Amino acid sequence: MERLFSYEVIKQDPTTGARVGVLHTPHGDIPTPIYMPVGTQATVKGLMPRDLEEAGAKIILSNTYHLYMRPGDEIVKKAGGLHKFMNWNRPILTDSGGFQVFSLAGLNKIKDEGVYFNSHLDGSKHLFTPERVMEIQNNLGADIIMQFDQCSEYGTDYKNSKIAMERSLSWLDRCYHHHANEKQMLFPIVQGNVFPDLRKESLERCLPYVKCGLGIGGLSVGEPKEIMYDILDGLYPYYPTDVPRYLMGVGSPDCLIEGVIRGVDMFDCVLGTRIARNGTAFTSRGKVVVRNGKYKEDFSPLDEECDCYCCRNYTKAYLRHLVNAGEMLGAILLSLHNTTFLLNLMKNLRQAILDGKVLEFRNEFYKKYENKE
Repeated sequence: MERLFSYEVIKQDPTTGARVGVLHTPHGDIPTPIYMPVGTQATVKGLMPRDLEEAGAKIILSNTYHLYMRPGDEIVKKAGGLHKFMNWNRPILTDSGGFQVFSLAGLNKIKDEGVYFNSHLDGSKHLFTPERVMEIQNNLGADIIMQFDQCSEYGTDYKNSKIAMERSLSWLDRCYHHHANEKQMLFPIVQGNVFPDLRKESLERCLPYVKCGLGIGGLSVGEPKEIMYDILDGLYPYYPTDVPRYLMGVGSPDCLIEGVIRGVDMFDCVLGTRIARNGTAFTSRGKVVVRNGKYKEDFSPLDEECDCYCCRNYTKAYLRHLVNAGEMLGAILLSLHNTTFLLNLMKNLRQAILDGKVLEFRNEFYKKYENKE
């Protein structure tokens, strides 16, 4: 396992938790901290693999639940695994599908053995157990796979949050012992909702299962950002130092910066492409809603500081026209821009850490990043 996956820290910032590292995988090296675009159904919506490569994506995500439902993990296996199926030769991470089982399925019943649920597509009945989820992810063939866990939603009381945490730890043990593919790295997931003692206990009990990565789940699910930051601050002293830490489902520019400063190495989120499809862009000067009337005769680039294909070639006026006309090119260009913006943000953060200027970088970024819409 050590020969296929390893992590090295290149520089640790002395005043914060921020650090630069490299995660070595069978499909290539991943510089950290890193933002990972989400390709839920074996595609990052609106973008071709070559677009992602040119934008600097080193790893992308796909979703176990959705691919199990359609086209089916056995189909993907017959195709040669996700890398061949979607023609992506860089690393891939698959999540366990646990969040989708709890949030998308019309009906679900959680038991210690697993989760019984109905498909959001046709209502058919299914059962996800930790063992089954490992088998599905094995068929998909991603480099990094996640344990099956129970994510308790924000607002869940202490008692039920503890039950979900205990169940996640039990499922982790079952995932660990059923996982047998040395070409895949299994990440445990820290749960515990917003309760510091549960989070600390969950992390400590995950440690025996940590080989080359650790997930932090159940955040950015409705709680105020300050609570998320407090939880990350509380976890920081107890992290293993020789593996990457992955904050799941987090991807707004401010959360990326704050997460990095608190020792997080890996992030993912659908936010960038989702808001792009609604006509909104991240820029160095804040969010821009291009459908707004004030951009009707604005012939400047979306972001003067961005070198993506969209910003090099098109204006806000043209993007506004595309979005308001319902043309798919509008969503494609904005998705490309937002993805590039987030990838560049992480690239610049890595450089700031190497230069010993990560706090200065944060302050300068926030000075410009004002939402004026």
